[in-house]
Amino acid sequence: MKDMENLWTRCNNCRRIQYKQDILDNLYVCPACSFHFRLTAQERLAMLFDEGRYELYDENIRPLDPLEFEDTQKYSDRIRRNQAKTSLPDAVLNAAGSMGGIRVLVSAMEFAFMGGSMGSVVGEKVTRALERALAEKLPVIVVSCSGGARMQEGILSLMQLMKTSAAIARLEQAGIPYISLMTDPTTGGTTASYAMLGDINIAEPNALIGFAGPRVIEQTIKEKLPKGFQRSEFLLQHGMLDAVVGRREIRDYLIRALRLFLNRPQ
Repeated sequence: MKDMENLWTRCNNCRRIQYKQDILDNLYVCPACSFHFRLTAQERLAMLFDEGRYELYDENIRPLDPLEFEDTQKYSDRIRRNQAKTSLPDAVLNAAGSMGGIRVLVSAMEFAFMGGSMGSVVGEKVTRALERALAEKLPVIVVSCSGGARMQEGILSLMQLMKTSAAIARLEQAGIPYISLMTDPTTGGTTASYAMLGDINIAEPNALIGFAGPRVIEQTIKEKLPKGFQRSEFLLQHGMLDAVVGRREIRDYLIRALRLFLNRPQ
């Protein structure tokens, strides 16, 4: 009976019971309403690279607890629990491989690791991907899925905004393509740094994208926000995104963009 229950799932959007394999075969998109389920970093990389093949790098960088931070639990304990849960050292994976035959670097964030929060390790790994792209003259794609900067690291986390932004500026000066792909959610310090600094900024449908959350903004300005505020379609309409692209089309879209940037006709 338990095995039968595992064959089905409920869509978070339309609330319909769906055969789980239908959703998996559809790249984790609901066949009924096109709701985009969240992907793991590994699933994202396998979806983007040719034949799902890629090489990970910068895997030996692991977080520390320099502030010895403790709230409801010690930060060091929280790190260990999330590492055990995700089998990852922190909330981002750096990978190299080919997309449409084009060599490319990708940093993919993992929301299951402390809400994809950006601490020193995430900032360092994203920066290393950008610096490797500069050194090897390769295009780079960052896939954001994050609740923002990691409060347990204080100013050390906020420093990553400047570090990643400076690395992107060096890429721009060298004329090396940087594409930012935002997924649900992309918020806080991640949005305030590398997520919004791409040569092309694109997002999946209905992704929450913003700095502060809607509730915080409403409490601050004492006004009701427009319907769909901070969703990707709203941002596209107001000029903050270049495109909203469904998951089934995203790989082809990125390959076309890379060929355009690199002047490599098909």
